[in-house]
Amino acid sequence: MRALQIAATGMSAQQMRVEVISNNLANMSTTGYNARRAEFADLHYQQLTRPGTINANDGTIVPTGVQLGLGVRPAAVTVHVSQGPLSATGGDLDLAVEGLGYIEVAMPSGISAYTRDGALKRSADGLIVTSDGYEVAPGITIPSDARSISVNAAGEVYAYFADRVQPQLLGQFTLAGFVNEKGLEAIGSNLFLETAASGPATISAPGEDGLGTLRQGFLEESSVDAVREITDLIEAQRGYELNAKVITAADQMLGATTQVR
Repeated sequence: MRALQIAATGMSAQQMRVEVISNNLANMSTTGYNARRAEFADLHYQQLTRPGTINANDGTIVPTGVQLGLGVRPAAVTVHVSQGPLSATGGDLDLAVEGLGYIEVAMPSGISAYTRDGALKRSADGLIVTSDGYEVAPGITIPSDARSISVNAAGEVYAYFADRVQPQLLGQFTLAGFVNEKGLEAIGSNLFLETAASGPATISAPGEDGLGTLRQGFLEESSVDAVREITDLIEAQRGYELNAKVITAADQMLGATTQVR
């Protein structure tokens, strides 16, 4: 009774789909979050009669054969890369990436991580860091006597002082681009790591090499579509219930077999 195992794989697949959907809904308010989608593929097939087999009786070729599928398996959980809506915050260190690109972050281990979360902060030493305290490349420090700062679309950071007319250029933010953004490894806290699938990071100034620009005083909101997620959740729930009914029917068939006399 292969139906039991096949339906079990279907229930497991729908359960994973619900878990992905629940993670999307949980991150509806996460800055720069992109929705994930669970993708599946059918398992291998049992070839009872292969297509193209020669019929032993008259020599004709079997057109379709008999191939019995053995269920479903998870193929991937991919990121739906899209620009989230920009929300005005008015914060001096709130930066939204408008277009392609990631802000580079220096991790304590020495490796670089990348994020779309532009809710930056200022450390006690004046260094521009993320919400978790990680230094933002290329390491820009704001003087303690700076009255305010401004960041233009090209990522240049200027500081304004009470005793000066002209602003002082402190540095310039850079953005990282990837050939395959979906190949980045998510490690939590809105951070991603480069992988062999993503390709190496291409570091450029905002607005160059196809990268986006920066907008000060804005944050990129989550791109999760709540209506679509709820629709997918209902569909996954129905799929789970149908597979459960298949198991019930297979169990009843096995019970009928054992009761035959």
